[in-house]
Amino acid sequence: MNNLNQKLVIRLGFAGLIPFILLTLACWLVHPEWLGYFIKAQLAYGIAILSFLGGVHWGITIMANGKDDHETRKALIWGVIPTVIAWCSLGNMLLGFLVQVIGFIAAYKIDKKLYQSYDVPEWFIHLRLQLTQVVVTAQIFTFIAANVRN
Repeated sequence: MNNLNQKLVIRLGFAGLIPFILLTLACWLVHPEWLGYFIKAQLAYGIAILSFLGGVHWGITIMANGKDDHETRKALIWGVIPTVIAWCSLGNMLLGFLVQVIGFIAAYKIDKKLYQSYDVPEWFIHLRLQLTQVVVTAQIFTFIAANVRN
């Protein structure tokens, strides 16, 4: 990947944090009557992003010519699991945050191992760590706001 595209990936990755951060702030600042809307929006965005993280594995796997069948199967199977985890966060709003936090942490840990097997550049794995840390922090502070302000 050339330097220009690497910078674009990094910028877009951090831009994807904007809704997490703004929704967390909103949960602390809006009138309590509106809180439920922002909590639902945060969970919905978390579902979309967690599902996206699984889809990345499908793309990497399809583009990785010549990898062994066992590794390919593992990556394809893992690719659908974040979506299932995200779906499980739909039930109870407050439990949903716990499910998503666990899902984002698990996704990072498993992604790190699988990405290394596909020779994904170290900078991308580091980026994923930074993004995951912000997302998990935002989800936790939204959960706290939901419990404190509700």
